[in-house]
This record gives sequence, structure tokens and C-alpha cells, in this order.
Amino acid sequence: MISIILAYLFGSISFAIILTKIFNLPDPRSTGSNNPGATNMLRLSGKKIGALTLLGDVLKAFIVVFVAKYYNYNSKEILFISLACFIGHLFPIYFKFKGGKGVAVTLGLLLGLNYVLGLFALFIWIIIAYVTKYSSLAALLTSPILSLIYLLFYGVDYTLVLLCLISTLLALTHRKNIMRLINKQEPKLFNVTN
Repeated sequence: MISIILAYLFGSISFAIILTKIFNLPDPRSTGSNNPGATNMLRLSGKKIGALTLLGDVLKAFIVVFVAKYYNYNSKEILFISLACFIGHLFPIYFKFKGGKGVAVTLGLLLGLNYVLGLFALFIWIIIAYVTKYSSLAALLTSPILSLIYLLFYGVDYTLVLLCLISTLLALTHRKNIMRLINKQEPKLFNVTN
């Protein structure tokens, strides 16, 4: 139980908000898409800040899983610890429960669980984002595609359960993006100059 709480608290660290305070940048919760995530930071503050946000969010999730594996937690325990980190990112206690959408954290969790799985997820996301030019659509499609591929190769286990839960939560966090995609109002990913 303590490990789950610690994972939630660690997941609640928002690198987007921390970076805006360090570099005196606009608060991503009230600018752009109002989301403290890497894509909004990329659009608002440029490639370097976007990349730092992405790296921070990926690393925090990776560290949570790495530590859980280091201390030999079983698969079920790692599922709950990973989910707690993910929920911490979505609803951070330090920032009035207004967090990111969970895409970078998903990558970090997957890299921690199985780096091949994580790299495969990144590959799928890059292909979809490159073809469609939509970060949100890539996020929405990558997780269920990965879940299906995982099911075909590995069957049902706790990692698959985690993938399915994350897919569902990603769909919920991207509700507005889905509506904008349907209405053809979603901003494209690569409209960044700095």
C-alpha cells in the first residue's frame, strides 16, 4: 500500500509546471490546450521545453517501474504501482488534480516493464503521428493497437490488463481531442517553429 501511495505521489510531479516556473513561461494549464503535457509545451514554449517535459514525464514513470522491479514486486503489484503513477500524472495532488493526459507516462511505464514493448509503442506512435500529423490521434490509436498485438503474442496477463486500463484512461483524457478530430478542429502536431 505504501508503494502505491509513493508511486502516486511520484507520478504527481508535473515537469511541465515545474519547467514553466523555472523558465518563467506561460502556465500550460491556462494556455493553449490547457494541458500540462509535452505536446502543449511544445506548441507554447518550443522544442527544447517540449522535449524536457517529455523526458521528465517518461523518466518518472520508468523510475517507478524500475524501482518496483528492483525490489522484486510481483506482476500484480507492479500493475497497481504503475496504475498509481499513471493516475498521479492525470490527477496530481500537488497541482489541484489537474494533470497531463498520460501519453509520455505510458511510454515510461512500458519502457520500464519491457523496453522492447516500449520501443515498439514509440515506433507505432511515430508512424501514426507522422502520417496523420495528429499527436492525439497517435496516442489514441497506439495503445489499443499495442494491446491487440500483445494479446496475440503473449496472451492475457497483468501487462495486458494494464495496457487495456491505460487505453481506456487515455480515451477519457482525450475526450475533447476526439471531438475536435471529429469536427476537424484539432491542431496539427508539427506547427512549431522554435
